Amino acid sequence: MSCSRIFVFFVYHLTLAFLLQKAFGAYNCFNSEIFPANSPDEANLNGLISTLSTQTPQTGFGQASVGQSPNRVHGLALCAAYMSSSNCQTCVEQAGNEIRNNCPYNKGAIAWTNRNGDCLLKYSNVEFFGQVDNQNKVFYQNPNTAVNPAAFTLQTNGLLLQLSDQGSVRPNRSASGELQVYGLAQCTGDLSSSACKQCLDELIGGTLPTCCNGKEGGRVFSGSCTLQYETFRFI
Repeated sequence: MSCSRIFVFFVYHLTLAFLLQKAFGAYNCFNSEIFPANSPDEANLNGLISTLSTQTPQTGFGQASVGQSPNRVHGLALCAAYMSSSNCQTCVEQAGNEIRNNCPYNKGAIAWTNRNGDCLLKYSNVEFFGQVDNQNKVFYQNPNTAVNPAAFTLQTNGLLLQLSDQGSVRPNRSASGELQVYGLAQCTGDLSSSACKQCLDELIGGTLPTCCNGKEGGRVFSGSCTLQYETFRFI
């Protein structure tokens, strides 16, 4: 599925003001510490993005550390479970370019591609593998309200909690399903089963009600996991 196919169905709204957003998607330069241009840090970041662009399409997830301390950089990339290998590679490359354009010398940044959240790329000079990151997040809502918002929300949450249980114990940390609505829950591959479930449940119980209760669709993307649901089949 292409990075723009789902977008034609609905226009989504970015609702987190602290994140900068363009047609590409969203990004956050979360570490304000800056490294010099043409430094080992910059070379290591470029090497990391190149490695993740090659590694991630193989399974949909990649993680790597490049360089030696104190210039070592750590990063990961995740593609949505429905993406082909070729689209995944293109998506990760785009995320890397977006970070280099908008956070060129920051020692930590994250980017999510487009409003479908087809992929994310995150890096930092501090190792973060295995840690739940729900601080960096962005969400979009379908502008249409369900006919019976309370019943619709109850049904949607039931499906997403089921997918959280299923996805957290699977090797690829991903599960999709349908129950009147279609849903996808997915975690980055560095998380343990318990950490994956924690990440997803926090989005279901905390972020999703804030952004999307009663809406016919919602998408929440953090630095460690993603949740999506729609009334149409998007997988």
